[in-house]
Amino acid sequence: MAPARLNLVEPRPSAPPLRRAKPKRLTLVVPCFNEEAVLPETIARLIALLDELTARRLVSADSGVTFVDDGSRDATWDIIETAQADEPRIGGIRLSGNRGHQHALLAGLLNAPGEVLISLDADLQDDLGAIPRMLEAHARGAAIVYGVRSRRRHDTVFKRQTARAYYWLLRRLGVDVVADHADFRLMSRQAVDALSGFTEVNLFLRGIVPLLGFPSEIVTYERNARFAGETKYPLSKMIALAANGVFSFSTVPLQWITIFGFVVALGSVGAGFWALGVRLFTARALPGWASTVIPMYFLGSVQLLAIGIIGGYVSRIYAETKRRPRFIIEKSI
Repeated sequence: MAPARLNLVEPRPSAPPLRRAKPKRLTLVVPCFNEEAVLPETIARLIALLDELTARRLVSADSGVTFVDDGSRDATWDIIETAQADEPRIGGIRLSGNRGHQHALLAGLLNAPGEVLISLDADLQDDLGAIPRMLEAHARGAAIVYGVRSRRRHDTVFKRQTARAYYWLLRRLGVDVVADHADFRLMSRQAVDALSGFTEVNLFLRGIVPLLGFPSEIVTYERNARFAGETKYPLSKMIALAANGVFSFSTVPLQWITIFGFVVALGSVGAGFWALGVRLFTARALPGWASTVIPMYFLGSVQLLAIGIIGGYVSRIYAETKRRPRFIIEKSI
C-alpha cells in the first residue's frame, strides 16, 4: 500500500482573523526521564503559558499539563508530586520502569485528558511560542499540527548532517515522514483515539502519526538550546530509534539484499568464466593467495550484512508476537 500523503501547509501570515469557537480543553503531554535539573523551570513556564492561552481564550480554563515519568532514578517524580499539590492543573503518570521516550509519550497521549493534546520535551528546547500558532491551525481544521524545526543552530554539525541524511534515506525507502519534525506536535482527541488502534511494540511515532491520514498542517519554529541537564538521546538511542523507523515502515532493505545478491552472483559467474579462459587459453594462470582470499572475504561480508538486515526484521517480529505491554503505569495523580 502506498504511504499516505500529507497535506502540509505553512499558515500564511496574512490569513484573516479566526472566528473563535468555544475554547477547548488542552493538555500538554511531557515525557520526563531524569529531568530534575530542568523540571522546576519547565513547570513554571508551562503554567505561565496556560495562563496566557486561557486569557486569550485559545483554550479552556480546565486545561493542564500531564508529566510522564519514564522510570526516572532522580527526584523527577518528587518534583511532579510537589507541583501537583500546589497546582491542580498539573497531573502526573509514573511508569513502573524505563520504557523509552516513545513508549512514555504514548502512555501520556493515551491516558491524558483533553480535547486537544500537544506533546513536547521537558528540556525546553521546543519553542513554547509556537503553541498558539498550533492551536490556530487546529481551529482552521487541522487534526494534527507538526512542529518543524526551521533551524538547528544549537545542534552539532554531526547531528545536523546525520539527521538530514536519515530523513533523506527514509523518504528513499518510501516512509512518509515530516523532515525536521521530532515529537513536538498537536493532536486532536479524534487523532489520538485513532492512534490507540496501532498496537505495535516497536514504536516510531514520527512514522505512525502521518499514517492516520487526518488533515495536517505544519508550524515552523527555531529549536532552543537545552535549558539544563544532559540530553536523554545519546548516539546509541538515536541509532536504535533510526533503526525502528526503517525496519518498522519499509521492506526496501530486503529488496536491496535480493538485488545485490543477484548482482554478486552475476559477477561471480563472470569471474568464473574469466578464470577459466585464462587457464585454458593463456600461460598466465598462477596459483595466488589474493584470488582466493579476497572473494572469500567479500562474499562473507555480504552474507553477514544480509543476515544482519534480516535479523533486524526477525527480532522485531519476535517482539511483536509476544504482545507484551508497551508500558505499565505504577501511579497516576
